[in-house]
Amino acid sequence: MTRTVYVNGEYLPETEAKVSIFDRAFLMADGVYEVTSVLDGKLIDFDGHAVRLERSLLELDMGVPLSRDALLEIHRELVRRNDVVDGMIYLQITRGAAADRDFVFPDPEEVPQTVVLFTQSKPGMADSPAAKTGMRVISIEDQRWGRRDIKTVQLLYPSMGKMMAKKAGVDDAWLVENGYVTEGTSNNAYFIKGNTIVTRALSSDILHGITRAAVLRFAREAQMTVEERNFTIEEAQQGDEAFITSASTFVMPVVEIDGVTLGDGKPGPKALRLREIYLEESRKAAI
Repeated sequence: MTRTVYVNGEYLPETEAKVSIFDRAFLMADGVYEVTSVLDGKLIDFDGHAVRLERSLLELDMGVPLSRDALLEIHRELVRRNDVVDGMIYLQITRGAAADRDFVFPDPEEVPQTVVLFTQSKPGMADSPAAKTGMRVISIEDQRWGRRDIKTVQLLYPSMGKMMAKKAGVDDAWLVENGYVTEGTSNNAYFIKGNTIVTRALSSDILHGITRAAVLRFAREAQMTVEERNFTIEEAQQGDEAFITSASTFVMPVVEIDGVTLGDGKPGPKALRLREIYLEESRKAAI
């Protein structure tokens, strides 16, 4: 089926969608994005993604081209037109297409921003087989730029990290800077010791995950202790469990880190329970 996508105010067949070769996201990675999950035809954590999108735009001195209500309507219309039951909606906003390539930003009054959205259908994503077996990860050096709190389209190194993991025969990579884990290639990273969850504190070093915020809130409500601090790969390897969070994987158990098996090598009960709680609560709050 040919998808309907959204490009600069128009709903178009994906085969007819076009963006200028002079768009600054294409030439300079000068754009931001968000991915919102869809479960049972409803949007998960939409408000959180909308707030983070606005922050990313403002941090890069970009305007906010659409109101939150307008964005919500576009998301819902794409879900409807593409019959998405379970899946994701990708949203990208760029600084737009100037007359020619230039390092200097174009005048925002003269160059409109580019707004693109499209859907990805992922039937049964809440019942992912990976959640039943757990993920294996390796550690790699974090070589990304310093403002990881801004969700930009600068995704080359995370992509390279996933390829390093694939070549190593594992599922993903955790990034390490100055001896401490920052996050995964496209997710936040955690380990559990006893009744305590440990994860990196918020700063410009990591993305301020929307799923992260919800999961930590649910963990505290479940009487778990949360420590937001730096931690090493070695600490995580000594944990009872580990997991990652993201909009597309929700809560995903990690069973091996750099060849070291955690626990009995199966997804741990606390990570699985957090996944269950997150999915239950998110479905209740979905819009």
